[in-house]
Amino acid sequence: MPVPRIPFDQFMAFGPRALIRADVPVIITLPRGTEGLGREGVAERLGDMSVTLFTEPSNKQNSERWHTRDIRLREFFEDEKYLNDPGTWNRIVSNIRNSPADVNKILGFDAAKLFAHGRRSLNAANLWISHRGVFTQSHFDELENFNVCLEGRKRFVLAPPGFWEYYPRSLKDGFGDKSQVFDFDQVDWARYPKLAAKLAQRRELILEPGEMLYLPLGWWHQAESLDDMNINMNFWLYDPKILRRPYVLGVAIYTAVYRKLKGIYNYEATEAAS
Repeated sequence: MPVPRIPFDQFMAFGPRALIRADVPVIITLPRGTEGLGREGVAERLGDMSVTLFTEPSNKQNSERWHTRDIRLREFFEDEKYLNDPGTWNRIVSNIRNSPADVNKILGFDAAKLFAHGRRSLNAANLWISHRGVFTQSHFDELENFNVCLEGRKRFVLAPPGFWEYYPRSLKDGFGDKSQVFDFDQVDWARYPKLAAKLAQRRELILEPGEMLYLPLGWWHQAESLDDMNINMNFWLYDPKILRRPYVLGVAIYTAVYRKLKGIYNYEATEAAS
C-alpha cells in the first residue's frame, strides 16, 4: 500500500496537528534547496558534543538489548572502527531539543515554528546517524513522530495500530513496545498467524534526503539504513490521542519506569555544543 505525499507548503497550511488527527502516515516533500548542514557541517558544528553510541550485534533477529556509551560526535565520523566493525551495528542518537538554533541550522528550515520548541508538546528532537545495514526491529512509538532525512536513505515498513495481533515481547523485560516478529519481511506464519491481517495493510517506503515522514503513535514500524552514511532528525510530540490507545499508554508508562529503574537510555535532552 503506498504512502501518500504532500508538498511542504500544503503541510505548512495544514500544520502538524492536522496530520496527527488524520492518523495515517504521510511523506512531506521539503522545499527545494533545503539541504541543511550535511555531514561535514554537522561534524563542524556539533563535533565536540557528547552523544550516545548504540551498539548491538548485526543480526535482524537479535533478541538482546543494545549497549550504550557516550562519545564525542567527531569520533564517530572520524574513527573507521565504527563503520568497519564486523558483526556489530553502531548508531548515534542525541536529543538536542534544548538547542533549537542547532536544530534549525542542521535542518535548513525553522523547525521551532513547526514543532513548538520550548513547549510541553515537544518531547525530543533527536539526531540519528548510522551506517549501511543498521536495522531497527519492529516496534511502535508512544509519541507522534516526524522524521526528516538529511543524508542517505532509509527503508521503512509500516503497519497499522494493534497490540495482541503483533505478538508483543515480554513486558517484564521492558519489551512491550516490540514484536516477537523482529522483521516483518521474515514472518513464520505458522507461529504468528494473527499478524497476517495487519501486514496485509502494510506500507513500504524509502525515505530520501529532502523528505519528512509523519508516523502516527501506535503504528508499528521498522527501518533499515541503506547508504554508507545516514543522517536523520526526528521530532517526537506528545498528543492526547494516546488516551484512545490504552495499550500504547500502558506500555509507555511501564517502559518509562523500567528504563529509569534499570538505568537504560531514555532519550533525555542534552545541551548541544554551539
